[in-house]
Amino acid sequence: MPGLAFAAPLVLAALIALPAIWWLLRITPPQPAREAFPPFRLLLLLKRQEETPATTPWWLLALRMLIAGLLVLALAGPVYDPNAHLGATSGSLAVIVDNSWASATDFDKRRATAENLIRRAGESDAPVSLTFTADRNPDATFKRADEALSALAAARPAPLPADRSAAAAALVASFGQEKPARAVLIADGVAAPGDTAFFTALRDAGLSGLDVIGGDNPAAIAVTGAENAADRLTVSAARLQTSAAQTVAISARDMQGRVLGATTIAFDAGQAKATGEITAPFELRNEFARLTVDGLDTAGAVRLLDDSFKRRSVGLISGEAGDRSQPLLSPLYYINRALSPFANLSEANGSDLVAAIPAMIKARPSVIVMADIGRMPATAEKALADWIRDGGSLVRFAGPRLAAAPADDPLIPTRLREGERALGGSMSWAEPLPLDDYPENSPFAGLTPPEDVLVKRQVLAEPTPELAGLTWASLKDGTPLVTARRIGAGRIVLFHVSAESSWSNLPLSGEFVEMLRRIVQLSHSSNTARSEDGKAVLPPYRLLTAEGTLTTEKGLAKPIEAGNAITPSFDSPPGLYGGEDGFEAVNLFSSDAILAPIAYPQDFSVVKSGFVGDNAFDLKLWLFAAAALLALGDTLAMLILGGAFARRAATAAIFALAVIGGLAGGVDPARADDVRPGDDVLMSRLDKTHLAYVITGEAEVDRISERGLAGLSDFLYYRTTLEPGDPVGVDIAKDELSVFPILYWPVSASAQMPSENAISRIDAYMRSGGTVLFDTRDQATSITAMGGVSANTERLRAILARIDIPPLEPVPQDHVLTKAFYLLKSYPGRYSGSPLWVEAQPDARSDPNRPARSGDGVTPIMITGNDFAGAWAIDNMGAPLLPLVPPDETQREMAYRTGVNIMMYMLTGNYKADQVHVPALLERLGQ
Repeated sequence: MPGLAFAAPLVLAALIALPAIWWLLRITPPQPAREAFPPFRLLLLLKRQEETPATTPWWLLALRMLIAGLLVLALAGPVYDPNAHLGATSGSLAVIVDNSWASATDFDKRRATAENLIRRAGESDAPVSLTFTADRNPDATFKRADEALSALAAARPAPLPADRSAAAAALVASFGQEKPARAVLIADGVAAPGDTAFFTALRDAGLSGLDVIGGDNPAAIAVTGAENAADRLTVSAARLQTSAAQTVAISARDMQGRVLGATTIAFDAGQAKATGEITAPFELRNEFARLTVDGLDTAGAVRLLDDSFKRRSVGLISGEAGDRSQPLLSPLYYINRALSPFANLSEANGSDLVAAIPAMIKARPSVIVMADIGRMPATAEKALADWIRDGGSLVRFAGPRLAAAPADDPLIPTRLREGERALGGSMSWAEPLPLDDYPENSPFAGLTPPEDVLVKRQVLAEPTPELAGLTWASLKDGTPLVTARRIGAGRIVLFHVSAESSWSNLPLSGEFVEMLRRIVQLSHSSNTARSEDGKAVLPPYRLLTAEGTLTTEKGLAKPIEAGNAITPSFDSPPGLYGGEDGFEAVNLFSSDAILAPIAYPQDFSVVKSGFVGDNAFDLKLWLFAAAALLALGDTLAMLILGGAFARRAATAAIFALAVIGGLAGGVDPARADDVRPGDDVLMSRLDKTHLAYVITGEAEVDRISERGLAGLSDFLYYRTTLEPGDPVGVDIAKDELSVFPILYWPVSASAQMPSENAISRIDAYMRSGGTVLFDTRDQATSITAMGGVSANTERLRAILARIDIPPLEPVPQDHVLTKAFYLLKSYPGRYSGSPLWVEAQPDARSDPNRPARSGDGVTPIMITGNDFAGAWAIDNMGAPLLPLVPPDETQREMAYRTGVNIMMYMLTGNYKADQVHVPALLERLGQ
């Protein structure tokens, strides 16, 4: 049968034994029938002179032969593959394989399909041409099948698009030696610029048809752009298949791969490009290193973010020292306040520019801001000019010194008129002017100029033909307010007003902050090397593989010029270029890229199909099931022939009626609940007290939870009389929770949100006396969050929003937790500083009629951010897994004691609150 294959064809040799089985079954008599009174039966048989031996009936013999045949076929592993006919060929064969980025997710299938084609060609000794469209030097020469298979085994996908024009040139050269009888394209489905040349080469070889395998590629989804705005990051993506609506999840990760933000991009039916937004604080977005499409491991599904998304280093130089008692008059005061939220600032050490400027450049800042500096020493001026050409950004502010400086200063973007223009006052007819709309070429485009910002004094630019192209902002009368010019890989920006409020109230506005933020975001790191011709170059730092991972393998990649738009190629593949202190990203796609399907010529006969193995149907289980059913029929037949049902006809009838009634009426739901799946597991957990943790679905988080509770169990075993069993991970949506006194829940924002049913079961567990310890593990990040809320805390809020929790308070000084076993004043984990929140208990004197709680006064909820499991976690040798923050082993001991007190509090309730314990506690306190 075409398309039918066997995983173990040698097993079919067992079919030879079927005649022997038939002979054995034929001579085997059936089971003798039983009679109620054998003596009378024997007397009746005495009259017979001839006897015929009983044999197995022919139909039962055929049934058993069929069962044996089905078992042999099942053991041979039959598989029906509708695409197995693709390997059939006669004559020479040309196989073209797209090993581009879009083939990475299923490259093993592509390799297996090409291997099947080549092996079938080798069976008829046909020559084979094997070409890869994403190789540096494609080779299409015809060779033996075994040589082609060796080349195929060594092939790997490349993090680049398919270059079918280069493959076409190789095909033309090989077709001059041998004309292929058949051509097969194992395609990634994405159109390439060289497709026309590719099809022309096939047409010139005399081919009018082409077999295309794998052209429908749902994994061809690419992140094409990322725009970091003032309050959000906009992500754009493109896809190949547009027939149906689709939603993809995008994650923003740091350099260690941790998820810091997420969004979804929704494609409508017929839509090839769409966008999504990640709203996060600017400080958090500074840590984004790459954007990835969840579930897709390709280079196109990754967008690398370089230093343009990072926090900048900014150097500040002022023309005057300023009065510390009057900071509002200092030229750097407003600049410092505007830049400090999103940049690392450093001021010049001393007022000697000859020493201060080279020293600041040596610290490798991205931006240098100079407030009212006119004349500069020649050595400092040259050092600044070289730094700018290497990629630095110089931002200058006007003032009395700059207004009095020579107009031909080389470190300003445009020539200035000497002196300054005053607006308003007794010596001027003009009134202070507001800002005009920003031009489209300005980085400030999109902002709305505030009407209350007025300029009273400024330096004027000489009118030149290029002045309009250099202007980023201007006043209502058209005079430039901010001008800029690119020099080499860097730029010079000039504010035509002072950095303090004497010339304008711009430094007092929020517009001033946004202007400086955008200018700083345009800058690049100065972590560059120099080539021999003096150009700034960046060496390969981390390169992107076809599977979307960063690797230190450089291969044949060459350095790139800093600040230039780079098209990915074999010399400059996608990745990061630079060094650890700063780098630029080369991404696979530009922001306007689209993924279009391959346009096949109309004069080509194109036959499309799937990979070998796609839609394959495994017949083994079905053959085993058929053999089992026939074996059951054989058993019933033997029972009938043996008379097993002769005396039990009534019982059989009743049984049949009961079965029919059960099938017709269904199973009583009330009786179905009497037996619950997993009761054996439940009974095995009742022998000892087990510490339990909630399974989040994240492997590393669950591993730390399990090892943390294992470490606490060991500590309890050696320090107390409690001998807990092994920790247990529970699925809150299915497992029985009532057998555990406490559940440790490590909250993770990247884990799947629990369902409403799971949260309802947690609510019921807490109401019935159980306790849940929520650990957001974000104390370290919350310290640097500048008052923000971490993603884990946001997830915890979402969970608790659907639970009826009591009022909470930090553990008070007289709480039972402070004295359940050890005397404690704080409750650290891997971190310290986060309070341990418990249920707020009303005072008995103020509320004598308060209702009694189940659980003997034990709080149903605890919340911390100190990462208890991280402090408790141990490896198989008993050594700690994770370091503490700060690294203090005394803190780890206190974390273990906190765990002991929590467990004793869970198991014994509030008995330590009784007055009988007061003398012993006072004695331990030394009172």
